[in-house]
Amino acid sequence: MFNFFKSDKADRPSDVKGIRYELLQFIKQELQKAEGGEGGNIRGLNLYINAPAADKSLYEAAVHTEEPEVFKDEVQRIADDYAVNLPQNWQLDVIFDEELPAEAVPAKTVDAAFFIKTGSNFIKQSASAYIRVLGGEAEQKAYHIQSGKDKINIGRDKKAQADDGFFRTNHIAFPSDAADEANKYVSRQHAHIEWSDEAGKFYIYADEGGIPPRNKIKIRSEKSEDVIKLSSTHIGHQLLEGDQIILGQSAVLEFSYQPAGNE
Repeated sequence: MFNFFKSDKADRPSDVKGIRYELLQFIKQELQKAEGGEGGNIRGLNLYINAPAADKSLYEAAVHTEEPEVFKDEVQRIADDYAVNLPQNWQLDVIFDEELPAEAVPAKTVDAAFFIKTGSNFIKQSASAYIRVLGGEAEQKAYHIQSGKDKINIGRDKKAQADDGFFRTNHIAFPSDAADEANKYVSRQHAHIEWSDEAGKFYIYADEGGIPPRNKIKIRSEKSEDVIKLSSTHIGHQLLEGDQIILGQSAVLEFSYQPAGNE
């Protein structure tokens, strides 16, 4: 990896407060370039951190990894100060331990780089993830999914006839003839997962059988007790590490970027 960080060690902060200050100053400097209302074109901000192992905990504390909205609010205040009108649904992604993309702007005084995403300017990423079956009986106990253009369909039975008469393939399938009662409440066309190149994330969408008044979809994040219910086939939900997805009454999937020991 290229060493983007060439400033004198004496100039570099060595505590949480100093690192946070330098990160925010760096972000302020980059957001100033969008001053004057151009922020409406911004879809999100990526902060890449690749600190030495000994300093990683300091950086995690500096960006409030346990409460990410706190750091995002601080960035929002900077944007407001410079009349950078960020859209209401803008995202801040703090990404640790990845090789810094060439497109990102490196900081001089901290081990970080910054990238402003727009609809036409984003860093194409790839990823793989795991869907584990916690409730209900699917054809497999776990599924390995990868980024790309293909949808991962979820529903009852491998080959399922949709309302329009055509059949679709469910890649995560809950067989009708399984003994588990939970399978009965999984619709034939319940949901699907898609990868977003722009966001660099996996999203889950409800299909016709997964919105009211049919069998519903509920999602609960590992970091929050809030339950999200999907009510539209057009609005997806970004999947986060540890998210649990309930299909129907008690079929449950868990999303993770981390493989289990036997996967």
